[in-house]
Amino acid sequence: MTDIFAVQDDVTTQIVAALALNLSSGDRQSIAVEHTDNQEAYDCFLRGRELFFRTTKDANREAGNLLRRAIELDPHYAPAHALLGATHVIDYANGWTASPTQAIEEAEKAARQAVELNERHPYALWALALICLWARRYDEALGKAEKAVEFNPNFADGHIARGLILHYVGRSEEVLKCFERAMALEPSFPEIWLQFRAQALYQLGRYPEAVGLLKRRILRNPDTDSSRALLAASYGQMGLIDEAREAWRELLRVNPGYSIEQRRKVLPYKYPDEFERFVEGLRKAGLPAP
Repeated sequence: MTDIFAVQDDVTTQIVAALALNLSSGDRQSIAVEHTDNQEAYDCFLRGRELFFRTTKDANREAGNLLRRAIELDPHYAPAHALLGATHVIDYANGWTASPTQAIEEAEKAARQAVELNERHPYALWALALICLWARRYDEALGKAEKAVEFNPNFADGHIARGLILHYVGRSEEVLKCFERAMALEPSFPEIWLQFRAQALYQLGRYPEAVGLLKRRILRNPDTDSSRALLAASYGQMGLIDEAREAWRELLRVNPGYSIEQRRKVLPYKYPDEFERFVEGLRKAGLPAP
């Protein structure tokens, strides 16, 4: 384990040599293994990343602690700054913070620090893209996501970020290709990706397919409220009233404080009618949808 970084660099070098690739200096920088020389910082980053993608309040809080520790050990470690910024975005999006404005400010500060440390690092650009999205700076968000994929076409999170941004700007018909590419690159993908894909399918009126994905996500994350809300709306659109109401009862069981108004306020839909389509599904099932 003491030579893990040397091994990673050696593998990369040998692959390039075996493929007889003629790479520019920029290409070499893009495929180089980005790491810290501090193994404890690297370990904290990996553990923090795994917890981040669980998308639960406790896991996100612990992810933030680990990433702050990684930064303490190596202040120049760009991916740790980037992912720390993303944890603040998750807090903001889910209402897990008493100060949403401060959460977004902290998120952008961390992401921009990551970009300053390495303006070509995919995670830095990915984090900044997400923050720009939630701050409703849509063109900037899409530009950062596209640059992340340009620098590393195999960066699955970059494809997810691009697809998510396209969804929120009302271009759901373009979203599915982004998600399909990401899932092909990362077969053991985080369960939150099922939610993202289901959102796009819902907007496209493909409700049975959305239901299938949402059920899969609930199996992988029994504490999710967002998937149960979208499941209830999907059933409502399909005229399955009993199923919709059961999904809603389960939502209130896992999160009695779930608020449609909070979601309406926070979710970064460029066009409000896109969110209201979700509300429409709940109303069709006779569920409380202010």
